[in-house]
Amino acid sequence: MNFFPLLLGIFFIFSLNFESVYCKDENYSESLNKEFRLNGTQIQNAFGSSKEKALNTTVRLIRNHKLIALGTMINPEGFLLTKASSCVGAREAVLANGEVFPLKIRKRFEDLDLALYQLISEKNDFEFVRWKDKNQTFEISWVLSAFTKLEEVRVGIASGKQRPIGREGGVMGVLLGREGKNLGGVEISEVIPQAAAYRAGLLALDLIVKVDGRKVYKRDQIIKIVGAKDPGDLINLEIKRGERTKFLKVTLGHKSVTFDLFNRNLQMSGPVSKRKDNFPLILQHDLPLPKEAMGGSLFDLDGNCVGINIARVDRVTTFSLPAKIIKPYIEEWLSHE
Repeated sequence: MNFFPLLLGIFFIFSLNFESVYCKDENYSESLNKEFRLNGTQIQNAFGSSKEKALNTTVRLIRNHKLIALGTMINPEGFLLTKASSCVGAREAVLANGEVFPLKIRKRFEDLDLALYQLISEKNDFEFVRWKDKNQTFEISWVLSAFTKLEEVRVGIASGKQRPIGREGGVMGVLLGREGKNLGGVEISEVIPQAAAYRAGLLALDLIVKVDGRKVYKRDQIIKIVGAKDPGDLINLEIKRGERTKFLKVTLGHKSVTFDLFNRNLQMSGPVSKRKDNFPLILQHDLPLPKEAMGGSLFDLDGNCVGINIARVDRVTTFSLPAKIIKPYIEEWLSHE
């Protein structure tokens, strides 16, 4: 079904409403009827069966009565994929119709940050996604995903070329100053507020003597040791603060978050995914999804699954793993079952 005429009609109505309200009321964004906004009911209903497919093939993963991620049903026996770094400790899955099932982990694909779970059930007729991994040459297209309560979807645009996202590496969030053997280590000149080092208790003028048991006298030594680790990894520091020796543990943060703490866009973004780098290929879109919605699937206008949402980067950027990257992993795993 070609949805574009209907969508264009809806946006024409939207434009008329926008222009009318804009001319009469400076608070036009509040006056515009919600059903005509981007994720309003009129827009959502335009996607028809694709919307229902998104809701019925997505599950909520729960730990201690709290949503931690979404999952994507991949076959009728109750197997699902989700974001591995978000779903640790998941105990049950809730379907859009309210059914609840216990879970068991089957496999982790660490390089994709994906985990394979199975619903514990005798059912073998779960609704599952239909992949689209052929002829994906589009650079701009409409996409949609189920929202967290599985009662509605979010709509947006996938744009830009598919591309790899390199490894970011972890950071402490400090600026390094004086160095040398005569000094006995490397001095911290500044600690970035709210960064990993700040939370661990490091202060300006602390002298870093050892990192993970290795003596350090140069800034490059520290940068090399820390840069070889990932966000979320732990490092052990021995420092001197005046005449006192202290031992601190620092859980490394993301470089992009740490050094953009004062970036207005990131300040407005809210919580982002713990892992959002080191992916072989991503599809980028602008759906307004929270980090708890990662692991859910991304659909095109025809109801085909084009990928799995894998990282909330900021308020206008979400990364999805394309179907053509995911399918070989699943096919290989199933072939050994």
